[in-house]
Amino acid sequence: MARKLTVVVSQGQSANPAKRKLEEEIVAGLLFERGVEVTVVPHLYDLTPDGTGMLCLQGITGDMVVVSWLFERAAFWTLDRNGIRGREGKIELVNETEDEDDEAGDELTSDKPRVIASRELPNRTIWCLDLKARPDAAPFLEEVQRIKRLAEAKPVSILGWIGGAPNSSQMERFENPTNTTSGVDANGKLNGSAAPNGSVTPNGVAATNGFAPAAVDEPPATPSVPHVVTEDAGRRWYPVIDYARCTNCMECIDFCLFGVYGVDKVDTILVEQPDNCRKGCPACSRVCPENAIIFPQHKTPAIAGSPEGSAGAFKIDLSKLFGAPDALEQAVLERDVELTAVGRDAVGMGVGIPKRQADKHDGPKDDLDKLMDGLDALDL
Repeated sequence: MARKLTVVVSQGQSANPAKRKLEEEIVAGLLFERGVEVTVVPHLYDLTPDGTGMLCLQGITGDMVVVSWLFERAAFWTLDRNGIRGREGKIELVNETEDEDDEAGDELTSDKPRVIASRELPNRTIWCLDLKARPDAAPFLEEVQRIKRLAEAKPVSILGWIGGAPNSSQMERFENPTNTTSGVDANGKLNGSAAPNGSVTPNGVAATNGFAPAAVDEPPATPSVPHVVTEDAGRRWYPVIDYARCTNCMECIDFCLFGVYGVDKVDTILVEQPDNCRKGCPACSRVCPENAIIFPQHKTPAIAGSPEGSAGAFKIDLSKLFGAPDALEQAVLERDVELTAVGRDAVGMGVGIPKRQADKHDGPKDDLDKLMDGLDALDL
């Protein structure tokens, strides 16, 4: 019997009627889905590590779908920082408002080793859906149904492959079954030759084909009861590290002067004191060379964890041509504002400037340099 799929619906921070209606319609639709357990929690980003909401999520050990008002990447790594880990599931429901060029943001900005390559992950999958992607519930219900079909097949089929994860040939047969691997012929008839001894189960699926048998003449589903978790958590603000991008360069810990970052036993960067972070300050995200630091509540999508997070590093900001600060200068300004707000001295460019800046050397001016010189000469 396949394991049940848990769908977690994370409520929005506000009581916006449209948002609440979407959440409620998704929950109501999922209650009639066989093999699905529904859990409702407060806003994912606001949950405290020792609160009832996070403890509930940590108790879910199988495959999970998380539906929240966060970008998919932000939700996945918010879970990860709280010890809720797994392999990131590929989703088909994406935000229609994102430009097609944003897909380039998933590409890494260098070939440096990533922290995730050295981490062991449990054998489960976590899919994250962004509630901002659609205004109605139907697309989310359809996506959960698609994911459920994958999750139902995965436990039996993967466990049938001795020695760990399936190879490329086995995955090809799993995703595109032939008559002999599916247990039925092209017309949906029983294919008795699918099993070595010619036997089939009563429901028509080959006894040894490696897939969970389908039910026969199932009665109509009766609605289940969702597990609703309440937690009086206030709004929080802290950085979340995307370890699929992080190279452990430590530039964030050098730049931040509020004691937010630390290292674990193997000297890997982590957010050690999240509540030390100054609310509204995303400075460390701006100096990260790999765009690996996410502030899920920031108004700028690239900082909040949208797919174009790394592509943004390559896009020319025309405002720079007219004297606006670049990302590093903006980060320094933001940090100085927060330092003075707590009675400390501003440090400007004198402390914690990213190491890559020290390696810069004077070279011949390119076309952009010449253009900027020309604009300066105009004295606009």
